[in-house]
Parts: sequence; C-alpha cells; structure tokens
Amino acid sequence: MTWLITGGAGYIGAHVAKVMTDAGEQVLALDDLSTGVRGRLPEGIPLVQGSALDGDLLKRVLAEHTVAGIVHLAARKQVGESVAQPTRYYQDNLGGLATLLEAAAGAGVQRFVFSSSAAVYGNPDVDLITEDTACAPMSPYGETKLAGEWLVRAAGRAHGIATVCLRYFNVAGAAEPALADTGVFNVVPMIFDRLTRDEPPRIFGDDYPTPDGTCVRDYIHVADLGDAHLAAARRLTAEGVSGDLTVNIGRGEGVSVRELITLIGEVTGDRRPALVEPRRPGDAPRAVASAALAARELGWTARRGVPEMVESAWAGWRLHHGR
Repeated sequence: MTWLITGGAGYIGAHVAKVMTDAGEQVLALDDLSTGVRGRLPEGIPLVQGSALDGDLLKRVLAEHTVAGIVHLAARKQVGESVAQPTRYYQDNLGGLATLLEAAAGAGVQRFVFSSSAAVYGNPDVDLITEDTACAPMSPYGETKLAGEWLVRAAGRAHGIATVCLRYFNVAGAAEPALADTGVFNVVPMIFDRLTRDEPPRIFGDDYPTPDGTCVRDYIHVADLGDAHLAAARRLTAEGVSGDLTVNIGRGEGVSVRELITLIGEVTGDRRPALVEPRRPGDAPRAVASAALAARELGWTARRGVPEMVESAWAGWRLHHGR
C-alpha cells in the first residue's frame, strides 16, 4: 500500500518519510515547497508539488498512486503569525484538511494520521498533561489543531476511516544534518541564531513557579517523532482496527529553558550568560506530556534524550548556516 505524506518535504515530514521508507513502506510526498525543501526527501520518494487545498489535484494523486493511507502534516504552524493572520490559518489549516478528507473519502482511503499539537491544551495547571486534560488553546494555531482533530474524527465516523491524531510536544534535533530544521521558529534554532549573530540567548521570565524560575517543557527528538508516525501507520494497517485514537507524543520529562541554554552552551562552546527579559503573554510555567497512552496503544516510547537533540540540531545548523 502507498502512504501519502502531505508536507513531506518539510522538517518533520522528511523525517517521517525517511522512517517509513526505511521500514519498507511505500511513500509518496505532497508539498507546495513554501517552506519544504525538495532535497530533504530521501532518494526514490516521488514528490508531487501542490497544495492540500487543491481538491482536483488530490483526487488525481490518490487515484493514480492507489493511496491507501494518509499522513497529514501540511499546515501553517507559527503561533505569533496565527494571531496576526487568523483567517489565513483557518483557511489553510482547516480548509486544506477538509479538502483532503473529502478527497480521501471519495477515493476510499481508510487510514488517516493527523499531525496535531500540544497547543490544543493551552495553559493547563497540571504536572503531566494527559489526553484527558481539558483543551483550551490560546492561539488561532492551536484552535485550528483542535478543530482539526474534531473534523478528522467526524469524517472518520462518517466514512469509515480509521484515524490517529498525534499531539506533538516540542520537536528538536535531526536524524542527519541535511534534514535539520532550517527555520528560526522553534526554541533550539532560535538560540543557535542568537549565538551565530553574536548575541546572548534570551529567557522570557525567570520568576515562574518552577525549580529555577524558567519555563519547563517536554522535548521530543524528531527521529522519535518519525517512529511515532510509523507506529501509528502500523496500528492502522493491523487487521480489524477501526475507530479513532488521540495520543500525546513526548518524553514525559521536563527541561527548563535555563537548563536547555546551559546544555546548548556545552555543545556549542558558547557559554555566554542569557539575557533575561519580561515574561511573554500566554507562556505556561510547565508543559510536560504523559506518554503512557502512546506506549500502551502504539507500542511507542521515545528513545533519544535532549543532549542528542541539541548535538544533532547543532550539526545541522552548522551545515546549513556555515558556522
């Protein structure tokens, strides 16, 4: 069977494509290359350049390649940008998802993995976030992910599509330098960018109710995230599987911003003190996943630690940014 990966030339998408291909799955990528990079895709994986908003293209692709399962990653994903451009986020993220699900139903696709986010939870006051923790997203981006889950489950029930929604926590690292994150939107490359420009890393608030006063987050290696998608795909291809599943994808361990900056200093050799600035609105003191359900339902647990994330991300940063 063939799996269509939307956003397959992106940072996460290329890792998912690599993991699934290495495991023997037949993979086809769809990407509009607005942020994706064609060269990220492993050799031999065909790429269709186009958008999930193009229903006619989707119908042709699903029919011509006999697609039996979809991993949907293509979406806009910057929280700040979503606040400034909410209609664009709703149109692209939910419009693209709706168009894709309609095409999938028409083509008889029966398996669907949806890329969701811990942003659906908002700012919960709990030690470990479980899948039963109340969802209260604090940005249009998070809202589109939560509404996307609702849509995926509704379409699954209506059309007999078995679905898995994966709620990612903070993604970092690279399976190999060429696949590294080239954007400066996530915390690790943001710190690398500051150091590369000879500026100190920034801490937004050091007076939170945490052990060192800085925010605590759960980081997941992107290669482990790729393994989670493979586990989800394998679950959906198991005999007799139906219905829907929603799971957190994290390590279940918290790392503070100050601890992360210290580790980055050790890896890069640049140990300059961080600049402490005022808190940013909406930052939760602590956001750490319970990963128990993923272990139980998918047979998946994270295998890589934060040092490996930072080291592999730094190797990729040096390759792409010439330091």
